[in-house]
Amino acid sequence: MTERKGTAKLDFLKKIENEIQQKWAAENMFEIDAVSPDKLEPGQEKYFVTFPYPYMNGRLHLGHTFSLSKCEFAVGYQQLKGKRCLFPFGLHCTGMPIKACADKLKREMEDFGYPPRFPEDDEEDDELSLKKEEELVIKDKAKGKKSKAAAKSGGANYQWEIMKSLGLLDEEIVKFADAEYWLDYFPPLAIEDLKRMGLKVDWRRSFITTDVNPFYDSFVRWQYVILKERNKVKFGKRYTIYCPKDGQPCMDHDRQTGEGVGPQEYTLVKMKIVEPYPAKLSELKGRNIYLVAATLRPETMFGQTNCWIRPDMKYIAFETINGDIFVCTRRAARNMSYQGFTRENGVIPVIMELIGQDILGAGLNAPLTSYKIIYALPMLTIKEDKGTGVVTSVPSDAPDDIAALRDLKKKVALREKYGIKDEMVLPFDPVPIIEIPGYGNLSAPMVCDELKIQSQNDKEKLAEAKEKVYLKGFYEGIMLVEGFKGQKVQDVKKIIQKRMVDSGEAVIYMEPEKQVLSRSADECVVALCDQWYLDYGEKSWKKQAVDCLKNLETFCEETRRNFEASLAWLQEHACSRTYGLGTRLPWDSYWLIESLSDSTIYMAYYTVAHLLQGGTVSGQGPNQLNIRPEEMTKEVWDYIFFKNAPFPNTKIRKGNLDKLKQEFEYWYPVDLRVSGKDLVPNHLSYYLYNHIAMWPEDSGKWPKAVRANGHLLLNSEKMSKSTGNFLTLSQAIDKFSADGMRLALADAGDTVEDANFVETMADAGILRLYTWIEWVKEMIANQASLRSGPADTFRDRVFASELSCGIVKTDQHYEKMMFKEALKSGFFEFQAAKDKYRELAIEGMHRDLVFRFIELQTLLLAPICPHICEHIWSLLKKPDSIMKASWPVASPFDEILIRSSQYLMETAHELRLRLKNYMAPPKGKKNDIKAPERPSHCTIYVAKNYPPWQHTTLTVLRKHYQANDGKLPDNKVIATELGSLPELKKYMKRVMPFVAMIKENLEKKGPSVLDLELEFDEQAVLLENIVYLTNSLELEQIDVVSASDAADKIKEECCPGKPFIVFRTEPGVSVFLVNPQPANGHFSCRMEIRQGDSRHTVIRRLMKTDRAIKDSSRVKLMRFDDPVLGPRRVPVLGKQDVGKTVISEMATFQIDLDSKKICISENELKSDIGDTIAYLVH
Repeated sequence: MTERKGTAKLDFLKKIENEIQQKWAAENMFEIDAVSPDKLEPGQEKYFVTFPYPYMNGRLHLGHTFSLSKCEFAVGYQQLKGKRCLFPFGLHCTGMPIKACADKLKREMEDFGYPPRFPEDDEEDDELSLKKEEELVIKDKAKGKKSKAAAKSGGANYQWEIMKSLGLLDEEIVKFADAEYWLDYFPPLAIEDLKRMGLKVDWRRSFITTDVNPFYDSFVRWQYVILKERNKVKFGKRYTIYCPKDGQPCMDHDRQTGEGVGPQEYTLVKMKIVEPYPAKLSELKGRNIYLVAATLRPETMFGQTNCWIRPDMKYIAFETINGDIFVCTRRAARNMSYQGFTRENGVIPVIMELIGQDILGAGLNAPLTSYKIIYALPMLTIKEDKGTGVVTSVPSDAPDDIAALRDLKKKVALREKYGIKDEMVLPFDPVPIIEIPGYGNLSAPMVCDELKIQSQNDKEKLAEAKEKVYLKGFYEGIMLVEGFKGQKVQDVKKIIQKRMVDSGEAVIYMEPEKQVLSRSADECVVALCDQWYLDYGEKSWKKQAVDCLKNLETFCEETRRNFEASLAWLQEHACSRTYGLGTRLPWDSYWLIESLSDSTIYMAYYTVAHLLQGGTVSGQGPNQLNIRPEEMTKEVWDYIFFKNAPFPNTKIRKGNLDKLKQEFEYWYPVDLRVSGKDLVPNHLSYYLYNHIAMWPEDSGKWPKAVRANGHLLLNSEKMSKSTGNFLTLSQAIDKFSADGMRLALADAGDTVEDANFVETMADAGILRLYTWIEWVKEMIANQASLRSGPADTFRDRVFASELSCGIVKTDQHYEKMMFKEALKSGFFEFQAAKDKYRELAIEGMHRDLVFRFIELQTLLLAPICPHICEHIWSLLKKPDSIMKASWPVASPFDEILIRSSQYLMETAHELRLRLKNYMAPPKGKKNDIKAPERPSHCTIYVAKNYPPWQHTTLTVLRKHYQANDGKLPDNKVIATELGSLPELKKYMKRVMPFVAMIKENLEKKGPSVLDLELEFDEQAVLLENIVYLTNSLELEQIDVVSASDAADKIKEECCPGKPFIVFRTEPGVSVFLVNPQPANGHFSCRMEIRQGDSRHTVIRRLMKTDRAIKDSSRVKLMRFDDPVLGPRRVPVLGKQDVGKTVISEMATFQIDLDSKKICISENELKSDIGDTIAYLVH
């Protein structure tokens, strides 16, 4: 970005914002309470909007701001629409991050002193250290992507350094070793930043979470008591992503990488090693030793021909709980040790360490296969980060397996290298087990042959082969093996798995779908844990969630599909953990409620928070109802939030409880919740589930709308503190002002795709807003000079229609929460309409229209740039704040008139291009060839109808368009039909280019391009604006004539909406214009006089030369009485008109080109004027 030259305009906007915010605060502008039913105005609606409360371990950044700006803009718009709007804002502190950061600071002081002196070059385990620290800072809710964490840490390795990067001093950082200090430090900063943004928040309702806030703590405990009573919370062993280092489940919020990753179920196939054992295992003779392979396709085990081992990979043999020995990688054994495979949870009883070479050639007894003994063979492409390192081989249906098996069969040297005997490989051929339509019963060999795969190293082709075979095999494959013959693969998969598990030939094994790193930088496993969990997989609850989704406004289909997918796979979700900050489970205080589980119905708490919190975010002060936290029993909360709950046995006055109940009943349900799209699979889905669970019989309390947006890029790149491409909310306001930032946020994007905040756009926004204010001030100061009287010129009518059309379009965009589009129609296009009006209105702008425009522009922009609009509202002397104004009502508007104006501007643009081309030097000529003389006149030919061949072509296109639901067929179809028409035969070279042009315009302008006539009078539009066209092209005269009277060539080229333009230069005689007035800035000039010129024509021509002349009525044109001697006499001061005669309005100039003489004809008298004319400017 280029460096700014100055900040005067920015400072001007900031000054306005500061004044406006003080005004709003003094008037408690955004504080709003429920209205009792008897005082509610008829038809007045409420609008309750919420945003997921951000996590309080750092300053808010531009990513937060982008999402919450959608709430802010929606509230601004709905407020103008007359709704009573509530936008509360909470601050989330539940979970591990704050506690983890605080503990990290403690450890760093223990290890490195205070202030810590860190090693300058700590190379030991550097990469792991970086991973550990990166994520322990400034982490947003449910966004576990490492890149974001890395961005926020700025590359610092230690927590102390991270805190220093936030501008904190050592004596301040030491306080952060106490987790509660974070809760005191960051929430006020967040509120301060959001107030500077001008957020329309009722700050009385703000609060922090965790048991530090006794009222919120009580509310969450009540929620979980209800959920447990309704059997939504359960306890038992379940598979979950688990962090061994932390000793507890690792939910999305707790992850450094792997957000959204869940447990993946495998069938662990046990392949028993038969004697004689490989030499390395000989000491284990007599023990049951199994190579264990994790497969997702148990139904293919009938086709095993061998198993694969990577020769250089490290394996271990470990003892299981029943005394068997499993051979696999240590990573897989670690997962198994947390799933009941070993006697002691998390402990791997390693018997010996191996490398793959040690077990190659081992004979195996494998389940289900038709071969009695198969062998462990080498495969070089096995990966260590997935599965067990042991891979079953089914070459009939797995492209990788047939490729590797063929390699071994073909390459003797490869077998010899790894000590593999021929009898271990050559007798084993693929076994047909599944019939796949189009691929037969040996799908993998067939596809590998088709793709000409030569070896197991053809990775790209093998990937393509797998894509072809696997999905088709699962959905369309038919089993060929006895016992399952004729059945679909997808129907028997689970049955075969169960049979293998029941017979002891396999066990269920889980591992994470992808690698998950916890915030402690530990690789997570899947563990079988005793846990409290929410049973989101329970059928009736899931069905209700699906029903809720059907009535939920999601604003785009992709969000709906994401919800549908999430609800389909959601099962149990662990709602408890032992480490971190939060609320304790009411019935088991050993457990804390985790951060995704205490944040599902807190929107209900917003409705009563202002009456309980006592003006503090911690809720620890006295409140206006004199209610104490311990008085908020389950029965009290029931009465507030459940419509038909009885009045509780309590000391709280009934009037006070009724006030709380009234607030909830008035504001609920939530009308809109806005969030990043990455919260759909977790928080937003839980949000639906929990509202259903709490209000199962009252669907009127269920969420009404969810708006999900994409992530925010900064200048087309990912935000990253380490690269410097990062902005906090506070920095963005400092750099661009609140409204400048808001303008750029609105322009950043609307869809679920990633949006882009462009700093140059924000800078341009500052200039636009400043210029807009200055223009308004100029109009207010000069309103007396604006035109009054009837506003009925073409320009007036067009401008009025464009304003009304802009209101309607902007209204539609705001309603759909398409704020980029609202900004486009309600600001950029609105301003362009004003600029066009100013350009076209040669008679001057109309005062009433100018001030209607200012008022409308201010209202349309107010949701996005409220400070500037409030300021302009006051400049207009409006009695109330713009926050109390109403959305403007659009007057009836004429769309045809607007389109005729667009035609005028397009024609003016075309005229300028044609003029430029006309005056360009001839191509390919020598440099001494002069450019053509500037034309003086122009003739515009307009046609009411298309030439016959175009008329016929359009008729055919219209027929197809109407018959095919608004679509045109391929050019081939069109060309065939048009070519068969005899009247088009001689035009066919021109017909298809014409069709291509029509198709292109159809996409841009819609079906009106297929009309055979224009919907407006083209000639009348041009004639009504002839002065504008003549002036803008600096021509003497433009004639508009009908093409019907023109030559055949012009008729052929001219069609409706596409006039034919001819420039020409009329001959003239040169004359000298002198100004005898002293020291007035007007000088002598030479000018052409043409046949038939009038006084007005000559003055207009003079004004083009002498730009200092602004008003033609102030110019007096005179001829010399003595055309020969008169110009030679020295003018006398004060007697400049002596010896001269005024040229009247009635006079006409006559020229003789041969003699180069000019005469004036007036009242049938002719006078020679010589070669000089005088002019005075008064």
